[in-house]
Amino acid sequence: MAKTKYTSEFMVRSSPAILYNFLTSASSLAQWFCDTCDINGDVYTFGWDGYEENAVLEETEDDKYVKYSWEDADDPDEYFEFKIYKSEISNDTVLTITDFADKEDVDDQKLLWESQIDTLSKRIGA
Repeated sequence: MAKTKYTSEFMVRSSPAILYNFLTSASSLAQWFCDTCDINGDVYTFGWDGYEENAVLEETEDDKYVKYSWEDADDPDEYFEFKIYKSEISNDTVLTITDFADKEDVDDQKLLWESQIDTLSKRIGA
């Protein structure tokens, strides 16, 4: 069964360059997204409580965009991505996350991202 694509948007008190680093470097990802992170080429190995999952860095644009896909995803069209932009009105840095989840799990997944972005903001010092 196909998963539902959803998007969440967060204000992050950070420069786009610092935020981008937290979305792509192993040591920074391990501070908010996962317990451990190893990078081998374009393959990121994320670890949580002894469980590991590999994601491939599909696309990236410095300080603006990062797209990953899970190696073992049921659907090759599924991915998760981060878009960074500055709000024209407030000049705040905005992080937009696009991800996929089973329809009944979308609300829970949005809450999980909210919690992770809260941790990310604390790690950045925002």
